[in-house]
Amino acid sequence: MVSNAKRTALITGASSGIGKAFAKHFAQEGWNIVITARRQAPMDILAKDLNKCYGTHVTVIVADLSDPEAPQKIYDEIKSRKIQIDGLVNNAGYGVPGYFVNTDWEQQKDFIQVLVTSVSHFCHLFLPQMIERHYGRIINVASLNGLIPCSPGQSLYSSAKSFVVSLSHTLQAEVADQGINVCALCPGFTYSEFHDVTGTRELVNKIPKKHWLDAETVAKLGFDAVMKGKALCITGRTSKINFALTKFLPRTVILNTMKKRSNHFRKAETW
Repeated sequence: MVSNAKRTALITGASSGIGKAFAKHFAQEGWNIVITARRQAPMDILAKDLNKCYGTHVTVIVADLSDPEAPQKIYDEIKSRKIQIDGLVNNAGYGVPGYFVNTDWEQQKDFIQVLVTSVSHFCHLFLPQMIERHYGRIINVASLNGLIPCSPGQSLYSSAKSFVVSLSHTLQAEVADQGINVCALCPGFTYSEFHDVTGTRELVNKIPKKHWLDAETVAKLGFDAVMKGKALCITGRTSKINFALTKFLPRTVILNTMKKRSNHFRKAETW
């Protein structure tokens, strides 16, 4: 049984990028960690490093969140080890590049399972115990794309992230008086493997560096925000400006602008 002297956070998608940065930051703040992702090797390396550097107890659970049964299995594994989860970071995610009708539905179904259903399921599984203890910290990693009109080629990505923002705000309204903080973290351009997976690395590398943040900075901002009880955290000056503009410009203008700029982020599509 893990000692209750430290709080413990569950972080999904922790093998790289923002999830890995969250694991490191929670460890620096004195938390124990449960990390889960599909790839075991990088998580084992991360666990060893965090234990060596910070004395953090790290539990590694290999799982594929596209499997509808994965959240329950992870919950049951954690429960069987008598680990108490005080913090939850729903970070696992990826993009399915291409126009909606040009993508395979099985891809989109798995995508919805990972970015929408599993996020909801994890919150539903762990919130009761947090409410019982009157303490909990939940960070749901959304995106700036969940707050502004999307560009062509994002299909369900912006829709999923909009859902995550809305869910987070609703949960915050429901459980804040129980000592639980729920924050929707909305990063803009962040250095990670995300664009490598979607095959857009070459294109996005043309975007000026001033618009980017590293994963470690994003994780710290998200951690600080949820600890302060903020329901929304938009990272980076550029992202905040873009979000502010959407409140004043007509939606048709924004949609047309996003459509014109989409070629900067992804390859042109043909029907």
